[in-house]
Amino acid sequence: MAVQALPAWMENLSEEDLAFIKRFVLASGSLKEVARGYGVSYPTVRLRLDRLIEKVRLGDAGEPEPYIALIRRLAVEERIDAGAARTLIDEYRKLKEGDNDA
Repeated sequence: MAVQALPAWMENLSEEDLAFIKRFVLASGSLKEVARGYGVSYPTVRLRLDRLIEKVRLGDAGEPEPYIALIRRLAVEERIDAGAARTLIDEYRKLKEGDNDA
């Protein structure tokens, strides 16, 4: 039996993210139940879900530029702030455009 590769949207997900998805599915999508299970507030779980949605979107986008994909992933993981991520991406694109003009 051949092993299938993970879908692209799952590649950026951590084991913790996958555990959250499993808990969410088993709770039939009830964020209140997930919050109780983790012992945290509903807004905390909602924020976690929003970040997870962004990771899935990033993975689904299939960014062809590895550098831009990395910057976006760092922003989603809150390792850099969104403003810094936008600045880095904009500057990178300007640099790439300058290379194409040469």
